[in-house]
Amino acid sequence: MLKQQVEDINMIQFILAKQQDLEKIVGTYNASIPGRLATADLIEVSTESKQKWFDDHNEDKRPLWIITFNNQYAGWMSFSSFYGRPAYDATVEVSIYIEPIMQGKGIGKEALNYAEPEAKKRNIKTLLGFIFGHNEPSLILFYKQGYAKWAQLPEIANMESVLRDLIILGKKLV
Repeated sequence: MLKQQVEDINMIQFILAKQQDLEKIVGTYNASIPGRLATADLIEVSTESKQKWFDDHNEDKRPLWIITFNNQYAGWMSFSSFYGRPAYDATVEVSIYIEPIMQGKGIGKEALNYAEPEAKKRNIKTLLGFIFGHNEPSLILFYKQGYAKWAQLPEIANMESVLRDLIILGKKLV
């Protein structure tokens, strides 16, 4: 059976996350751990352990959105501070986590399309993606959206005795 592709942008909505969404957000994040493609966490995290991370997001500068597809929860996207120093305030890391059942529908592409004008509204000039070198679907997605490889950190992630590269992709917003 073919997966339904996004044909109408109105099928996807980005809604600022609320406290009651944290459990779903953590569930999506935890679903990505076994695949060893999207996160350096090796075991599931608790909702409580992600509370500070959640609280660090805010609508004005570092939003966290719930993504819906056909009015169903599909995942989340966030802007996170890069390196935590004031000189980098106009640079953010974009994170996108899509529910496994919703992957392959074009939601990631639409999320990156949504991210750019939202970043500009917040005076963000640079978007970064931190992606494992073996995560080909995410690398392809970001490259197709105009991101370039800005750095490769070889074998810095030890994924249960398998060393993985981290690729940093960047895009300057004009």
